[in-house]
Amino acid sequence: MTQRLRILLTGASSFTGYWFAKTLAEAGHQLVCTFTSNLDRYDGVRKLRVQQLRGLCEMVPNAPFGSDTFINLLQNHGPWSLLCHHGAEVTNYKSPDFNVHQALVNNTQNLRSVLSAFKQAGGRGVVLTGSVFEPDEGVGEEPLRAFSPYGLSKGLTWQVFRFYCGEAGLPLGKFVIPNPFGPYEEQRFTFYLMSSWKRGSVATVKTPDYVRDNIHVSLLAAVYKRFAGQVAQTEKPILKCNPSGYVEPQGAFAQRVAREVRKRTGWPCELHLQQQTEFTEPRVRHNFEPAAAMVETWDETAAWNEFTEYYLKLEANA
Repeated sequence: MTQRLRILLTGASSFTGYWFAKTLAEAGHQLVCTFTSNLDRYDGVRKLRVQQLRGLCEMVPNAPFGSDTFINLLQNHGPWSLLCHHGAEVTNYKSPDFNVHQALVNNTQNLRSVLSAFKQAGGRGVVLTGSVFEPDEGVGEEPLRAFSPYGLSKGLTWQVFRFYCGEAGLPLGKFVIPNPFGPYEEQRFTFYLMSSWKRGSVATVKTPDYVRDNIHVSLLAAVYKRFAGQVAQTEKPILKCNPSGYVEPQGAFAQRVAREVRKRTGWPCELHLQQQTEFTEPRVRHNFEPAAAMVETWDETAAWNEFTEYYLKLEANA
C-alpha cells in the first residue's frame, strides 16, 4: 500500500498544477494547496480548475511562496512529508522583456526560512518543477540554451534551490516538464486545433518542423505522483525525472491528434502544414525518459477519450 503523505503544493491553479493536485489527492495523499490571491479572483479556465479542486484538498488563499502566511502555515500546520513547489512567476512569460530577476525573487522568496520551517515540521524532501526549456535540460541541439528569459528564470530557480536544499540537508527532486496537453489547458496548440476543427475549419501549423515532446497531462501527473513518493523516501541529495511523451515534429503531432479525434468524432480534422523557414527556437528539444514505461495503470486510449470528450463538452456549452 502506498504511504500516505502530507504535502504542501504551490501552483495548483495552473494547468499542470491542477492535474498534479487531482492525481495526488485521488491517490490518498493529504494535500494542502496554497494560492497567491483570493480564490474568487480567478477567472476563465483557471477558475474552472480552482472549482474542481474544492473537496480534493485544503485550499489556502493569499499565501505566496515565502510570505509570512506561507511560513506560518509550515510552522503551525504540520507535520509535513513533502514541499512541492510547482508555482512560478509566469506573467508575460512569452515576452523577451520577461523580468528574470523579479521572477527569481518571487520563486525563491525567503527560501532559507521556508526550508528551515519545513524541516522543523518533519519535512522529508522538496520537489521542484522544472522545464525542458531551461538551459541544460533535455536532449536537442547543442548548446542546450534557455528558450527564453522565462526558461532562464526557471534554470536560476533550480540552482538556488539546489544550493539551499543542500545547505539544509533536504533531498531535492527536480521534475522536468515537456509540453503537456489535455483537459483544462489554456488556449495553446491543441486548443487551437480543436477549436478550428469544431468550426469545420482547416487548422494551420506554422512550425511543423520543430521536434518537441508533447505528453498527455494525465500521464505526466501519474509520473509526478510516482516521483513525489520517491523523493519522500530517498536519502540521495538530488533526484531528477525527465518524463517524455510523443517526441516528433509538431506537424506529425498535429496529424496524430487529428487521427485520434477524427475516429472519435467523425470530424474531418483537416490540417495545413506550412513550409517552415524561420527557426528562432532550437529545432529539437525534448525529454528522454519514456513516461508510459514509468507507470502501470495509465491508459492511452482512455486519455484520448477524455481529451476529446472535454472539447465536445466545451462545444455543447458554447
